[in-house]
Amino acid sequence: MRPTVLRRSALAASAAVLALLATACGSSDDGGSDGDSGKPAADGKGGAAASAAPALTAAELEKAALAQADVKNGKVTKVSAADDVAKDKVKGAEAECEPLAFAEAGVPLGEPAASVKRSWTEGPKKPSGDASTEESIGAAFDLDKALITLATYDDGGAEAVLKDVKEAAGACAGGFAFTAMGEPAKIAKVARGEAPGGADEAVAMTMTMVGEDGDEFPVKVSVTRKGSTVATYTVLNLAAAGTGKDFPFPTEISDAQHAKLG
Repeated sequence: MRPTVLRRSALAASAAVLALLATACGSSDDGGSDGDSGKPAADGKGGAAASAAPALTAAELEKAALAQADVKNGKVTKVSAADDVAKDKVKGAEAECEPLAFAEAGVPLGEPAASVKRSWTEGPKKPSGDASTEESIGAAFDLDKALITLATYDDGGAEAVLKDVKEAAGACAGGFAFTAMGEPAKIAKVARGEAPGGADEAVAMTMTMVGEDGDEFPVKVSVTRKGSTVATYTVLNLAAAGTGKDFPFPTEISDAQHAKLG
């Protein structure tokens, strides 16, 4: 891909996937390997038992959110109210797929007692000394941008969120459409992947998004639970948005966030 095309595609994709990202610059529970992880179900009904832990207070959740001191690479920033995407601004074309639309847009699912958001931008990579101009530009765009949404719940709400996301990931594997902030978006397919560690439950997905020009590119979305708190990670790689190539989920961020959740 030519440098100018890469730059244009990446920036357009960033805006289309997540307005927030554009502005904010274990073991399987079912014995499989489909991207779920967590403790065995304890309610006898095939789902995780409700957590005994109460929801965190807003102050506790704010303290538990990722901070600059928690990362060795990149920049962590708070998401301002002006840049936030409200739940009523995201709408799935099909109700069964709406949990995935919310997760990708960084909107807390269900009815949380409190929620906070952070963004993380990976530090720049230095190209090799003999890199071509195109390779140097590609290295400059080879950056992950993540939106981390924490939401805490009472009365088993966190478990219900994971259940809804897992069901939606199966039902909507063939793709879905949604609108965010009035802008249409289309996911061509949803593939389950290896879930990040350190959580009681987790589901990881690669959502293949269709850009304005019809090109497809990956977006990584992981939804995890630690006790009564759900952490949702939505990650876009700018180079991958331009080339369509896959990229690894940045586990350094989920590891740091899960460690703060205890």
